[in-house]
Amino acid sequence: MPQSNDFEARLTPHLQPIVEHYGTPFHIYDETGIRATGEALKSAFSAFDGFREYFAVKALPNPRILQIMQSMGFGFDCSSIAELRLSRQLGAQPEDIMFTSTNTSVNEFQVAAEAGGCILNLDDISLIPKVPRMPELVCFRYNPGPRRTGNHIIGNPVESKYGVSHDQLLEGYRGARDRGASRFGLHTMLVSNERDQSYMVETAEMLLDLVESIASELGIAFEFINIGGGLGIPYQPGENTLDITAMADGMDAVFRRFRDRNGYAPKLYMESGRYMTGPHGVLVTSAINRKDIYRTYIGVDSCMSALMRPGMYGAYHHITVNGKGDEQGENETVDVVGSLCENNDKFAIQRSLPAIEDGDILIIHDTGAHGHAMGFTYNGKLRPKELLLKSDGTVELIRRAESLDDYFRTLEFEPDPLLL
Repeated sequence: MPQSNDFEARLTPHLQPIVEHYGTPFHIYDETGIRATGEALKSAFSAFDGFREYFAVKALPNPRILQIMQSMGFGFDCSSIAELRLSRQLGAQPEDIMFTSTNTSVNEFQVAAEAGGCILNLDDISLIPKVPRMPELVCFRYNPGPRRTGNHIIGNPVESKYGVSHDQLLEGYRGARDRGASRFGLHTMLVSNERDQSYMVETAEMLLDLVESIASELGIAFEFINIGGGLGIPYQPGENTLDITAMADGMDAVFRRFRDRNGYAPKLYMESGRYMTGPHGVLVTSAINRKDIYRTYIGVDSCMSALMRPGMYGAYHHITVNGKGDEQGENETVDVVGSLCENNDKFAIQRSLPAIEDGDILIIHDTGAHGHAMGFTYNGKLRPKELLLKSDGTVELIRRAESLDDYFRTLEFEPDPLLL
């Protein structure tokens, strides 16, 4: 079953009073589970001197979640001005922040340089002269093109808009060095939701081979490699989990070989988002309508604006009905849908679930990453609140629901006509 079962076991005894107090829909996250995953990650890679996780802020950009990450010693991987601001408001120092952007504007580089700067992870060598002030520590995002294959989610690296090509790497590091960079790292991101640890080990080996080659050619040293994110979680019952211990052991062997050849080894960084929080969040929503036509549709009080992964990617999210199990009666096959004027506004398609009545509470699993964060306001639908089930057993509101006032606020402005 999905990893979120542990969370469900902690949540369901208290779900009814939570629903009565806060109302549905809401995303709720599990501090206990997040901390357990973070500590397990640190333990698995404890043999790596200087290992660090830079939490991918885009996965769950909420200050309370970022505080939990910070308390475990993690940094932040940011890709926008808003994410930089979130991190800095928590007191993140320059080397606590990895700024990994794409198609970056000069304004974004200017903000990245504020407050002492950050680790700059450049996505394109054409950006080198556009950086207003080159920081001391720079890395490049590497796209191996036909030298590697991505997984089925992220696709073929040749078709990816991300990263510096193999033939551009030397030029990139030369250009950054000529503009004042004196410390270097190397980054890549080739997969999404990958549960085969061998792929990640091969990625680390690929980066270390490149480090060896570039360092020899240019006479520079590399402080770290960053294998990116993409560590996967099981969304469907019966799927295997990523063996993080085997992944660490495999990488340890690769690093040892590098150290034997070179007398040192760079630090290992990663930027997990989904792996850290995905299983530790659920979307709680109420059944409000039933429609029987060619299919049976269960309408809920949430919609794709709160969780777009099923509609956008056809992604599976496990659903349980609070207080109803398969053993209590015959299941029925239904589509679970929202209220958007889009036919892909569906949380489940032809899913076997216990018979659902109006007022039943549905728990949509594994929404702790790229759930609320990918929300939108099409049809004027508003994004729901976020809650945190804390380790002490209390529940905290960590983001209020959007209101109509929020929605209409951008229409409040001083007239600014332009006469042509």
